[in-house]
Amino acid sequence: MPEIKINNRIIGDNHPPVVIAEIGINHEGSLDLAISMADAAIEAGAEIIKHQTHIVEDEMSAEAKEVVPGNADVSIYEIMARCALNEEEEHVLMEHIKSRNCIFISTPFSRAAADRLERFNVPAYKIGSGECNNYPLIKHIARSGKPIILSTGMNSIDSIRPAVEILRKFSIPYALLHTTNIYPTPPELVRLGAMKVLQSEFPDAVVGLSDHTTDNLACFGAVALGASILERHFTDSLDRPGPDIVCSMDPNSLSELIHGSKILFTERGGDKHPVPEEEATIAFAFASVVAIKDIEGGELLSEENIWVRRPGEGDYSAADYENLIGKPILAPIKAGKQLTKSHVEK
Repeated sequence: MPEIKINNRIIGDNHPPVVIAEIGINHEGSLDLAISMADAAIEAGAEIIKHQTHIVEDEMSAEAKEVVPGNADVSIYEIMARCALNEEEEHVLMEHIKSRNCIFISTPFSRAAADRLERFNVPAYKIGSGECNNYPLIKHIARSGKPIILSTGMNSIDSIRPAVEILRKFSIPYALLHTTNIYPTPPELVRLGAMKVLQSEFPDAVVGLSDHTTDNLACFGAVALGASILERHFTDSLDRPGPDIVCSMDPNSLSELIHGSKILFTERGGDKHPVPEEEATIAFAFASVVAIKDIEGGELLSEENIWVRRPGEGDYSAADYENLIGKPILAPIKAGKQLTKSHVEK
């Protein structure tokens, strides 16, 4: 089974799913608010907190000033310039998160951003869906040799494959997250089946879901299907402004997701057979063959004098019923009593 390791956290099929709380740009460029959000996530149980590292002059061309995202009313350039933390601020955020025994990772949106995070010596990288087909940037990040979590929204298997080949070339432990980049994502466009396609096409990948819906249902469904990573945007309060708040979870939702995903992890898997713990229920729930009227010795068993009734601890189970029809009874039996082998067999 494929696994990746970020610090001491092993992520893969044999381990409970990890929930990544993405504060992203929800802090709107405020270091104090970023720290408060991180603290709220940690107190809710987060193991990994993810940031977004934006250095706009290296990330975007001048044309970005004219591009307005669907979930905003100003240009993407203006949003990122407003929300970006500088290097000193982001380092303070990282050190604070680490001081609370939580893992800090971030998404670099440019080569300069990746270089900054490498100076920080982050333990792993998250690459966003928009960079899934940015093969030069993926190659640049892969040179670090560190684990990479790659979101795959807006991409097909054909465009994901070259990214994976780069990761394989550099022997990078990696994970692929199915994503739909609509903010928020309506349920009918979540398409959890795509996660199974990723598992099939890239069997050496850890697989998970980066979700942009407004609740935890898609993530819970993903765990049932084998997700090892769950990522959602996070805020300390859903009343805050920002383009990603609408699809963010608050501390209560984060706590619920962490708790629920651990339970679902224990519930998935297995095969179809009775478990020993069901024996007590089997004893009263299954049926045995019984006489439904008094039967004298020598009479033939028939549908008129035997039937099946609970409990199931008799010598003859319901599965034996048809084979008993037409056999002579050797000893009399009262109505309502279970047939025993002494009644039928010599």
